[in-house]
Amino acid sequence: MGAVLLSEVATQAVIPACAVVGIIFSLVQWYLVARVKLTPDRHGPSSSPVNNKNGYGDYLIEEEEGINDHNVVIKCADIQSAISEGATSFLFTEYQYVGVFMAAFAILIFLFLGSVEGFSTKSQPCTYDKTKTCKPALATAIFSTVSFLLGALTSVVSGYLGMKIATFANARTTLEARKGVGKAFITAFRSGAVMGFLLAANGLLVLYIAINLFKLYYGDDWEGLFEAITGYGLGGSSMALFGRVGGGIYTKAADVGADLVGKVERNIPEDDPRNPAVIADNVGDNVGDIAGMGSDLFGSYAESSCAALVVASISSFGINHEFTAMCYPLLVSSMGILVCLITTLFATDFFEIKAVKEIEPALKKQLIISTILMTVGVAIITWIALPSSFTIFNFGVQKVVKSWQLFLCVGVGLWAGLIIGFVTEYYTSNAYSPVQDVADSCRTGAATNVIFGLALGYKSVIIPIFAIAVSIFVSFSFAAMYGIAVAALGMLSTIATGLAIDAYGPISDNAGGIAEMAGMSHRIRERTDALDAAGNTTAAIGKGFAIGSAALVSLALFGAFVSRAAISTVDVLTPKVFIGLLVGAMLPYWFSAMTMKSVGSAALKMVEEVRRQFNTIPGLIEGHAKPDYATCVKISTDASIKEMIPPGALVMLTPLIVGTFFGVETLSGVLAGSLVSGVQIAISASNTGGAWDNAKKYIEAGASEHARTLGPKGSDAHKAAVIGDTIGDPLKDTSGPSLNILIKLMAVESLVFAPFFATHGGLLFKIF
Repeated sequence: MGAVLLSEVATQAVIPACAVVGIIFSLVQWYLVARVKLTPDRHGPSSSPVNNKNGYGDYLIEEEEGINDHNVVIKCADIQSAISEGATSFLFTEYQYVGVFMAAFAILIFLFLGSVEGFSTKSQPCTYDKTKTCKPALATAIFSTVSFLLGALTSVVSGYLGMKIATFANARTTLEARKGVGKAFITAFRSGAVMGFLLAANGLLVLYIAINLFKLYYGDDWEGLFEAITGYGLGGSSMALFGRVGGGIYTKAADVGADLVGKVERNIPEDDPRNPAVIADNVGDNVGDIAGMGSDLFGSYAESSCAALVVASISSFGINHEFTAMCYPLLVSSMGILVCLITTLFATDFFEIKAVKEIEPALKKQLIISTILMTVGVAIITWIALPSSFTIFNFGVQKVVKSWQLFLCVGVGLWAGLIIGFVTEYYTSNAYSPVQDVADSCRTGAATNVIFGLALGYKSVIIPIFAIAVSIFVSFSFAAMYGIAVAALGMLSTIATGLAIDAYGPISDNAGGIAEMAGMSHRIRERTDALDAAGNTTAAIGKGFAIGSAALVSLALFGAFVSRAAISTVDVLTPKVFIGLLVGAMLPYWFSAMTMKSVGSAALKMVEEVRRQFNTIPGLIEGHAKPDYATCVKISTDASIKEMIPPGALVMLTPLIVGTFFGVETLSGVLAGSLVSGVQIAISASNTGGAWDNAKKYIEAGASEHARTLGPKGSDAHKAAVIGDTIGDPLKDTSGPSLNILIKLMAVESLVFAPFFATHGGLLFKIF
């Protein structure tokens, strides 16, 4: 098999060192953002003698834009604190409810897994090698419960920190926009980077510490150790589900309510301070797009690592106790942090953005640079951490794999992610013809806009599915299920850059809202709008990555589940499996119906409240009276807390019910069905919503001759575009992104409970 260049001691040092570097880098970025002051400068323009790159003192620009207008700075600070308070109070309320659910689910995990051997404390024969003895099932139950709680906690912390950073940076981005679009871009991007690096580093560090602590008990029983670690992925994703659904319902109820009454009925601009739902809308960006997305991508990362580790533990790495090779997934993630660190400097330090049109190319360059550097990084890790040839568990047999084949598996995932990102960008950016066609269809009203938007979403599924299909075929041919797990890890290896680009969008959106509410000049609003339009596209790219990686992760988890449940083949022609397939394919529709209806009914309450305030508060529309923001925030909070429970319960309980009553064959059908249909709906929903949103922005910006014939704001075509955007909101920010959690979560949950299902599952078929 051959020795590896990287010793076990070096591996033990490299992984935490990279995580610590990531955390330090994010703190440095945070410090740089914090240098933008939210208090008025008392000394006036003369206090700024520092020359900028062009040799002009900053004070010239300050004079021109009225930078030291005390009122504006104070207003921005006030609005920021209102948004921050709203987001914090919502997340605390959400986490209280979800905490109860988590505690109950942790008890379930312990009871189900403990009962496999009747809570006995005796050692048992190993699952895959009956000649060896492994730790008792009770140990797996206890440690799986602990790792589940660890994963859930890390996921919550990731989401919460992301939200805190975003609400810290939004007003600072607004204030920097007065100095030019370049300064605002750097502030928004740095804040996104803080979140990206904190999340990637925390996820890696906690997983690494958990493995080392569990090893103290498990010793040489690596099979049991890594089976218990899968709870980490389950905890991460189950929190992400509630974060995404709850946050998505919150943000879209406010957004739809604010848009329909404000823009369509009252003809006032977006984020106008007279609109009662405007604070709730801006809070929603932080709890849905930032906290929800952070938890979601952390869940993907945790699960792809767990899937790879489980398969590796029953391959030659685990059997021969080769620690460095075993930690290959963690080493890939460690390299990812270093690569993303260099990539981030390209956006913030090496090149300066001077014009609006440079924003989107700068963000795209981030993806390309990180992918190219990561390809080199993975080659180095593969060379130093893997023996030249080894065996991988492949449904009961050991398959011989060469190290270069594993490098190709990771590479294929990495580049498939880039392809999915660019296809998504093509279909959702208003620089290209698909979105311009959707905008053009607004001439004849909202109906044609909706038809064109739906068609665009369905069409945008084609290339990503082929990209996922090719990566599955290549990686499975080379290294069986382990190949698919590391391909998913490859797609997520540049997670820090992906998250920085993704979090940048909502921060810019908030910055625009604050500029409008603080009554800043039209020029500044134009700059923040340009940042926001680029952010919309990058958010769609981020969702593409999340969905693509979810498909690969859930397939890898599915493979691990099938192996653990001792199913030799999944035969579609047996009725047990086929009914599972049908039901599984239906689940994403049921789930989407629940989330869409929740947004609809919450938006209905919001529209009624906003109308009521406009009709009953004297002087509100003239700007003489202040609206009651708190009532709208309360409507969104109450609706999302109440409505996130049923979809969450559907996803969490389905595998338990199917596995217990119908057995592992039917459950394998359900997992395959939900994966196949969920990916399609998720991609089309996200891209349809993104395209409608950018078609509206295309008309509003009026940057081309074509756009000007459709505008201006308030024209019939613009109103049709707003309606399309409003329909797309729940698709792109609630149902679409939550579906990728559905397919991953059901797979990882089935894997965690596999020992129970294999022993006691299929009660109904046993009775009849």
